[in-house]
Amino acid sequence: MTAKSILMKSNVPIQIAPSVGYEYLYERYHKIQTVFKRDPETKKIIEGEFACLEFEYLAESQWIFTEKIDGTNIRIIYDPQRDVIKYHGRTDNANTPIYLLEKLGEIFNPQINHFRKSFPKGVVLFGEGFGARIGKGGGKYISDGVDFILFDIMIDGWILRRENVEGIAKSFGIKSVPIIGAGNLRAAVSDVKNGFDSQWGDFQAEGIVARPMVDLRARGGNRIITKIKCKDFQNGNSQ
Repeated sequence: MTAKSILMKSNVPIQIAPSVGYEYLYERYHKIQTVFKRDPETKKIIEGEFACLEFEYLAESQWIFTEKIDGTNIRIIYDPQRDVIKYHGRTDNANTPIYLLEKLGEIFNPQINHFRKSFPKGVVLFGEGFGARIGKGGGKYISDGVDFILFDIMIDGWILRRENVEGIAKSFGIKSVPIIGAGNLRAAVSDVKNGFDSQWGDFQAEGIVARPMVDLRARGGNRIITKIKCKDFQNGNSQ
């Protein structure tokens, strides 16, 4: 059975923010924890020491892997009370480059009626702005422009299933982050340690974002999801 078929059969949406009015629309995207702990002095990852008990417990379970994009976090917010599309970074005070804001407006402003008809309770599209002049390696993805790629969607405080994310991405004519594999966490770490090419070309990907086949939350309510970066295992950055 493929990763996608398992997701379609078993994955359920996960609630992150309380659905009270429209306040949830302005929740920033949660932080994604690195899979292993870091030494507080050297800042190097401590290979084999999982960052939390949940990662250790679920290490041999099946996870889904998507490519981690080297870009900047973006929130596309449709607020039905104000009937407006807003563009924010991970925080409201983040400085999003003007050329990226222009690209977002080019993609989404003409689709205001789609937002109105499809999302009467509002929606937040979480994604990554990437390309030239964004991040250290942005030009490797797109040498002469920028773009937006979707990785999560929140409606009424609920993070949607992967297949819903893919469907909504298609409805807007945009892409969602590519699924590049599935397996246990140790397999994900092995893939990253060995390095692998990006889906965008002949260069090393930044890493993997891994989430369990079935979305889960930890005891404190945090979503179980992790990131594994290639650079953390290279040039003596692990111990």
